[in-house]
Amino acid sequence: MEFGVYTFVETRRDPLTGEPTGVDKTFADLLEQMELADRVGIDVFGLGEHHRPDYAVSAPAVVLAAGAARTKRIRLTSAVTVLSSDDPVRVYQQFATLDLLSRGRAEIMAGRGSFIESFSLFGYNLDDYDALFAEKLDLLLAIRASAHPVWRGELRAPLNGEGVYPRALQDPLPVWIASGGTPESVARAGAL
Repeated sequence: MEFGVYTFVETRRDPLTGEPTGVDKTFADLLEQMELADRVGIDVFGLGEHHRPDYAVSAPAVVLAAGAARTKRIRLTSAVTVLSSDDPVRVYQQFATLDLLSRGRAEIMAGRGSFIESFSLFGYNLDDYDALFAEKLDLLLAIRASAHPVWRGELRAPLNGEGVYPRALQDPLPVWIASGGTPESVARAGAL
């Protein structure tokens, strides 16, 4: 059995003044939490991705890399990476880099996200919500399987054997499918 913790890293207000706490302070506290979780034997630490003012982490791999430098054994994962509004090549590259920096402790938890602000932010049509996730998950898994994937979809330019580097230390890099919204997403996660 494994035990893990995750956080969405909500931005906070000082309880005495009611003023917003600086995000730099929030990140300093978060890194201390990651160190403590590592010291007490928690198995996995996850960070959620959001693109809103009420959450601090929009780039989980970057923050997890900072945590990797300060921990020794805890596994580091997103909780979740909003794959529908990101590019699977970049997601793989970022988490492969994290995996190398952490000496094989990275994981990707891919999902569609519970908020939709990233779709317009990155120029995606919300009408393509389901199709984007299915296609980008297919591409991410193809990249994980081959450094030179040949892949074609409907919503993204194809890959014709271009190299995707660096490669993760773990082979394969763990990819978990997060689900929580619909019975269809649970069925997809179970099938994969």
